[in-house]
Amino acid sequence: MRSLRVPYVFPARRAPLESYRRFRSLLGPGAMGKKGKKEKGRGAEKTAAKMEKKVSKRSRKEEEDLEALIAHFQTLDARKTQVVETPCSPPSPRLNASLSTHPEKDELILFGGEYFNGQKTFLYNELYVYNIRKDSWTKVEIPNPPPRRCAHQAVVVPQGGGQLWIFGGEFASPDGEQFYHYKDLWVLHLATKTWEQVRSPGGPSGRSGHRMVAWKRQLILFGGFHESTRDYIYYNDVYAFSLDTFTWSRLSPSGTGPTPRSGCQMTVTPQGSVLIYGGYSKQRVRKDVDRGTQHSDMFLLKAEEGREGKWSWTRINPSGAKPTPRSGFSVAVAPNHQTLLFGGVCDEEEEESLEGDFLNDLHFYDPVRNRWFAGQLKGPKAEKRRRRQGRKAEPGGADKQAVKGPGAQEPLEVVREVVSEDGTVVTIKQVLAAPGAAGQLESDDDDGPEEAAVAPVEPSPRSNAMLAVKHGRLYLYGGMFEAGDRQVTLSDLYCLDLHKMEEWTVLVETDPESQEWLEETDSDEDSEEAEGAEGGGEEDEEEDEEEESSGEEGREEHPSVAPGELFADYLPRTEQHWLRCARDDVGPGAPERRVLRAAQALAQAFYDSSAGRWTEGGTVPCGLK
Repeated sequence: MRSLRVPYVFPARRAPLESYRRFRSLLGPGAMGKKGKKEKGRGAEKTAAKMEKKVSKRSRKEEEDLEALIAHFQTLDARKTQVVETPCSPPSPRLNASLSTHPEKDELILFGGEYFNGQKTFLYNELYVYNIRKDSWTKVEIPNPPPRRCAHQAVVVPQGGGQLWIFGGEFASPDGEQFYHYKDLWVLHLATKTWEQVRSPGGPSGRSGHRMVAWKRQLILFGGFHESTRDYIYYNDVYAFSLDTFTWSRLSPSGTGPTPRSGCQMTVTPQGSVLIYGGYSKQRVRKDVDRGTQHSDMFLLKAEEGREGKWSWTRINPSGAKPTPRSGFSVAVAPNHQTLLFGGVCDEEEEESLEGDFLNDLHFYDPVRNRWFAGQLKGPKAEKRRRRQGRKAEPGGADKQAVKGPGAQEPLEVVREVVSEDGTVVTIKQVLAAPGAAGQLESDDDDGPEEAAVAPVEPSPRSNAMLAVKHGRLYLYGGMFEAGDRQVTLSDLYCLDLHKMEEWTVLVETDPESQEWLEETDSDEDSEEAEGAEGGGEEDEEEDEEEESSGEEGREEHPSVAPGELFADYLPRTEQHWLRCARDDVGPGAPERRVLRAAQALAQAFYDSSAGRWTEGGTVPCGLK
């Protein structure tokens, strides 16, 4: 019998830029509904036609509702008539914001973002400034700001004392089920602290997850996606905005370029080309079933010499230690014009779930050598000196190299627990390399990462963090990861000297009291069921009753959790029971791997409920998905 010790199956997640709850909405109204319902004959055609009309009408209504909500927030913002700068504590947790560097001052500029607490989605249009030298935050309220948004793009240019250009992004309803994609262009004049909306025809359509860079005296924009109740679309179009004439133009590069995608890496190389790497996209494989792709290809967009406005695509294949395929990674440009990539999430996707491994690794791409490098930290020098002095004090320590034998230290697992205000404990685990691998030589001149005698400080694995580089230092803020079915949004701030590459410095730690999470209530679930059943008729109601009664008959008592029993002990003890439940759930003929994952998910759900970590307890039927 295979062990059930497999990675936890996360609930379906929207990827790459957004949280898991959105991915479920992409599956369509019936993708995760009840099984076994079949419509027959003309009745089915009439029902389908009615539902299509209803969905179309609801889509228009939802967009109108969101526009009205956005207008309401803009009315509130219009009450601000003067610039107000208020010293403040660090910003609240968020992701999909923008973090930019001031071109003339030692400041970082944070704008927008989103936060989800399990029941409600919050969007921001707040502007925060972090003073690097003073290590202090200031909230800057400026009249007539852009509407609240996330997943936009922000680019800083030095013109006129510094300008912050913002395009697109999205707004979400409080329940996180309706989305509005912006196609507006804004500029923040940093010298005068004034917002200005730049209205220019011929620009990109409304979208989020796109990428934008400054190239000479233009802004170059690529990709992104747009989503409605009925459908979604990913883009691979390219637009240029002139900072001289304030006009948009759509580019038509020759050659074969990237397929449509969002959330990719986009930077400008020292040679003047625009680099595109990775990203994420979805395709519909059959009705109500979509499959995502985590891209790992790389392209160069080049302006053709002597042919103004003419561009061409070239696909390139870099060498070196390439990053594993992932989405939700963050990007910045290092001082030597190398592109820096941090973190993200590596997903293994099935129809109704995702297995996610969140990452906190660093990778550098050198465009001159067309090569990837893994970012390795050397560890603090003071600790290295102490270790060298200690070895020299030992007999023969100055002349011999120590070879670590069988007693070498094993990899260290560091566990941090964050307790939220509602009492939920979120455990963050990190496996750190041992100080010196077995059989590896140690010498006085060795400056490798294994020299550090203590566990290094580093950001926890995450996706959708915000990055910025100033004076050769990398700043990392916020982001998110998942713990079971809970989304943990971060508000910490880290710094790394890219010249020394020794260790991360914690500037702001995650505040446990900010980790609010509210479980979905029964009333919310009931309303969703009611909405999904509209237009079904009496026949569907009878089938629902039959399914409910059969579900009650098939309910099975689950093995109880012993007081103080850990899940690691509970799962092996009860695995046969949960395997039976999983086989009943996924159906005969399902792959063994899928059965194993479903079994662990069922066991985890029941264990959490019994241990009192859910706001609502109770038994879990075998049919739970």
